[in-house]
Amino acid sequence: MEFTQEQKLIQTIVNKAWEDEAFKQELVADPVAAIAKLTGKTIELPEGKKLVVRDQTIGSVIYINIPAKPELDAELNEEQLEAVAGGVIDGGCFPLPFPTFPIFRLL
Repeated sequence: MEFTQEQKLIQTIVNKAWEDEAFKQELVADPVAAIAKLTGKTIELPEGKKLVVRDQTIGSVIYINIPAKPELDAELNEEQLEAVAGGVIDGGCFPLPFPTFPIFRLL
């Protein structure tokens, strides 16, 4: 499976935070500035969105992330009903370590 540029960037950021305590503190305090400093590129977030980074490296704490509730259409069309009847349906959860939709964009 091929990772997207965004997924690769997120892994680079996480790796840097694991290796460099000062960078991790900067990332938690001001993620946009820390990522810009690391990559040399500015992050453009969608309007009304904010990037929040939490340090979850404390081994004695278990963290649960509650994502936004997806807005789903409860009505299935004929094609979707056929797919479900066959045991296959698109969507649902993210089997990958990272979401496949864009979170932010580098400029």
